[in-house]
Amino acid sequence: MTLARFLGIDPGERRIGVALSDTIGMIAQPHDVLDRRSVDAVAAIKDLCVEYEVGTVVVGLPRSLSGEEGPAAVKARELGAAIEAATGCDIEYCDERFTTVQAESALVEGGMRRRKRRETVDKVAAAVMLQGFLDGRAARDS
Repeated sequence: MTLARFLGIDPGERRIGVALSDTIGMIAQPHDVLDRRSVDAVAAIKDLCVEYEVGTVVVGLPRSLSGEEGPAAVKARELGAAIEAATGCDIEYCDERFTTVQAESALVEGGMRRRKRRETVDKVAAAVMLQGFLDGRAARDS
């Protein structure tokens, strides 16, 4: 039996990190980085939702250290609304504070060179954020 996957996105000004869950919604993996300068992000995310049978898109919500939402969070919510309208998927928002720092740290520990880290960090951050969401969901459901 196949279940709908979760797609996690870490929206940024220039790049959007993308992660996918397994079919049972337990494990997140980095998938791709979308460059907003060369790709219609909403159309690309819609294509991913169809291709991977995504049921829920989890959008990283950048908050300040105090937990408040600023202009970047407003843009993330606008992106979420556009994805919902284009895909019909459920949209969830997840605090993404420190995910890029965690991703960068893991890549440095793994010995990845700086140039390669720049190309990879956004999708790893999306996976960190999505995994946190999945773990929280599993804890609430048990």
